[in-house]
Amino acid sequence: MSEKRIRIMKDGPYIVTGGIPLKEMIITPKGHHYEMKEGRELPQSEEYHLCRCGHSTNKPFCTGAHAKVGFDGTETADRRPYMERIEDVFEGEDITLLDDGRCAFARFCHSELGDIWTATENDVDEDSKAAAIKMASECVAGRLTMIDKDGNVLEEELEPEIWILEDPERGVSAGIAVRGPIVIEAADGTEYEVRNRVALCRCGGSRNKPFCDAMHVTIAFNDGHING
Repeated sequence: MSEKRIRIMKDGPYIVTGGIPLKEMIITPKGHHYEMKEGRELPQSEEYHLCRCGHSTNKPFCTGAHAKVGFDGTETADRRPYMERIEDVFEGEDITLLDDGRCAFARFCHSELGDIWTATENDVDEDSKAAAIKMASECVAGRLTMIDKDGNVLEEELEPEIWILEDPERGVSAGIAVRGPIVIEAADGTEYEVRNRVALCRCGGSRNKPFCDAMHVTIAFNDGHING
């Protein structure tokens, strides 16, 4: 099988190779938590180009609009490995939550038992512990990672997929969820650390390119398919 890779073009699109499945997923509230609901069917291909500037007339795919609008896609994100970028550590009795601060505002860190930070601190309760582990593994940005006291990551490795996210509750189109072992190559040819979960910007407004920083909410980004 060909390598699954996302190559970032200078001031241009994401070039995706390796036949990575592409889905539209809708962030859907249910009670006090959120679930992913599959949206419209997207075309599949061995290679496809995803819009990064937010101005394509055929979102999520690139139509060359980046050149017309003079898109500045300069990558500004910290390229250090995740463990070197940790900003906060939250200790429970049996589990530890790591947080690198890269929030895409998908809100999967909330549940009927409270937010993930509270659930982690209350992990002596088995339901809270299970909820905390589940919430961490569902963080689309990879901001949150749960480990046990031996340092083992408490989640399964995901199959490679790319999700185009829609967020009708907020009335916006969200980022691109990259799931599983997919190489992300910067415009200068270097590679970011391969993570189980990351979220890429597709509105063009992130201040932490190529990663999503929830700017799509601030600028009310709409790709025309918010409700699938």
